Amino acid sequence: MSTTPRLMLAAACSGSGKTTLSCAILQALKNRGMDAVSFKCGPDYIDPMFHRQVLGIPSRNLDLFFTDGQTVRHLLHKNSAGRDLAFIEGVMGYYDGIATTSDASSWQLACETKTPVVLVLNCRGMSVSVAAQLQGYLHFEEQSCIRGVILNQVSPSLYTELKALIEQRCQIPVCGYMPRMSDCSLESRHLGLVTAAEISDLHQRLQRLGEQAEQSLDLDLLLSIAADAPAFLPQEVCLPAVDKLDLMAKVRIGVAQDKAFSFYYEDNLDLLRRLGAELIEFSPLCDTLPEDLDGLLIGGGYPEIYAMELTQNETLRDQLKAALSDGLPCIAECGGFQYLQQSLEGQDGKEYPMVGFLQGRSYRTSGLRRFGYVRLTAKRDNLLCREGEGFAAHEFHYWDSEITGDAVHAQKPMRKTGWDCVVADDHFWGGYPHLYYYSCPQMAENFLLRCKAYQQRKHLDEGVKA
Repeated sequence: MSTTPRLMLAAACSGSGKTTLSCAILQALKNRGMDAVSFKCGPDYIDPMFHRQVLGIPSRNLDLFFTDGQTVRHLLHKNSAGRDLAFIEGVMGYYDGIATTSDASSWQLACETKTPVVLVLNCRGMSVSVAAQLQGYLHFEEQSCIRGVILNQVSPSLYTELKALIEQRCQIPVCGYMPRMSDCSLESRHLGLVTAAEISDLHQRLQRLGEQAEQSLDLDLLLSIAADAPAFLPQEVCLPAVDKLDLMAKVRIGVAQDKAFSFYYEDNLDLLRRLGAELIEFSPLCDTLPEDLDGLLIGGGYPEIYAMELTQNETLRDQLKAALSDGLPCIAECGGFQYLQQSLEGQDGKEYPMVGFLQGRSYRTSGLRRFGYVRLTAKRDNLLCREGEGFAAHEFHYWDSEITGDAVHAQKPMRKTGWDCVVADDHFWGGYPHLYYYSCPQMAENFLLRCKAYQQRKHLDEGVKA
């Protein structure tokens, strides 16, 4: 049974301050010496990166578009077992899901995992209307899972009055408030929050947030709500390839990891290790290609910001082009896909040479391009799947490319919108969609089997040369 105390912090709408509040609560709990783990509802990379790199708290994603309820409960249990608290940050508005449904919403995740929810309400410009808004959230669904509320951007004097009003009219506990703290705000960039490594004095900001949370939030009440979360029975996710791959010599997978490329789902990397891979991190900004690789991952990130530095590492660019031309299996997503093309327009508007393994250039556009959840279906056999097979994915990018590929068809769920994408063959997969391996573990197996075949080919070639 999974018995770890757990709590979701959700909000009435995006921009309510749930990310800042989540960081404040996690920092306060860390200051108390608690061993918490955090999760982000949905496909976002950046909030979990904050939690890992700045707070030092393990953080993962839970997504009901990528996976079913059984897999989500498995991942929640696997990644929170033995911890003092599993803290889940919601996404968008509490009931907002795919299209105009609640599918893959924070509410659906709370229901699937039996997690009690504390709702954040931004009180700026409201007083009594806050209670009316909360009534709607409490009664929109028969089982709302909402067990408490936090009032954000409210003065201490008004808070006392609103707390009494809400607890009388809505019959739900108010777990505290946060005043407006403009000096602790987290800046935005085109992909959401800036990466943790780039924010000056972030640790000091988070300490101030944590201290404020200790003063104006009822942390003991939040922990009591989390402790009341009912136990659930997690089920193992079927991974038929594990035993087969564990018997093999480990394949060595290079993982591009630095300020330019940092968007990876931790569960993707864990699954590759579980299936028998050894992951070797390297920086395209300053390193050469690690020796004796059998495969390569180049994730998304901010290559346009570091385009000059990427260009200056000519040795690695030449090594990558040669290795990929030789058949080194590779998955390149979004920013990684752009890096492998001939050139990239930097954030400064200048054109920079890139690896040149793929034809074409990537360039800035005026807005988001083909963003959101998609279901991918292969139009022909490739590195990750066979023709007609597919899996869930996600796109979010402001840059576009002269080539986007046509190996796969992407279809928006519950919409008529679709497009062709991805450059792929039997050893390469590159495109704008971000992949989540647990949506189809077979893709991870297929990738590693191809890496194993490449490893064996290398050894055979070395034997012939000897």
